[in-house]
Amino acid sequence: MASRSLVSGAIAAVVLLLISGARVAAQPFPFDQELLLDAEPIRPGKRMPILMVEPNGNAKIDLWCRSVPARVEISGDGIRIEAGALPEDLPAMQGAGQCTPERIQADEQILSALSQVTTWRWQDGAIVLAGPTMLKFRSATN
Repeated sequence: MASRSLVSGAIAAVVLLLISGARVAAQPFPFDQELLLDAEPIRPGKRMPILMVEPNGNAKIDLWCRSVPARVEISGDGIRIEAGALPEDLPAMQGAGQCTPERIQADEQILSALSQVTTWRWQDGAIVLAGPTMLKFRSATN
């Protein structure tokens, strides 16, 4: 009997060690990196949404057509994104026809989805922001 409880105790200790080791090994949030939305492009433009978060919580969200400032709070695996309002005017640098009604609507949808995320995690080399809608971002390689 004593050997069974000793084995059970050893197994429990190994499991706890593995769990705590996994937490220590977890990658931190990728501050100061351009995180590119993992999605199909919306033509005719090539621009893709990008999220860039500074360690102090200041952030910039480049959407399909427009850009907004944001504040991001991260605590463990929790995340809260509070984005500024979408500007009324479209950027002058966008080429004629790039900001189609579909792309403008996509700006509103992704901004809404970002404002509702509650958790983040690494998954397959990407950051997954989870809420009612799951959004996956990868580090930009350009």
